[in-house]
Amino acid sequence: MARVTNSDTLPFVESRYELGMLASQRVRDLNGGAEAVVEKSNDKLTVVALREIASGKLDVDAVRHEFVESYKEAPFTPNEDASLEIASEDPLLREIDAELENTLVEDTKDDVEDAGDDTPDESENEE
Repeated sequence: MARVTNSDTLPFVESRYELGMLASQRVRDLNGGAEAVVEKSNDKLTVVALREIASGKLDVDAVRHEFVESYKEAPFTPNEDASLEIASEDPLLREIDAELENTLVEDTKDDVEDAGDDTPDESENEE
């Protein structure tokens, strides 16, 4: 199949709009390392995704489900033990992390002190 047209893919999808959504999801999958079900040749991933859909070898329902799931918000479960800090085993990374944290704390203190310098003295207001 040298060239893929909309009419080649329409038996496997409900509309051109859905074709665009499914092809874009399949391109994301291919970029993520998924194996192509058709030969890639030197084609761009968009063409490969369309060829996969048109071949009928691709499980379109699975791609459709994956597309829908990718747009659902992940449920947030508060965890009091969760932390943004990365507990690395590497001592060099822990040292860099500590230096960065100290720099951020110092910069914050400097910003607070500088903000206090902008207020006019009371003696200047009395004149």
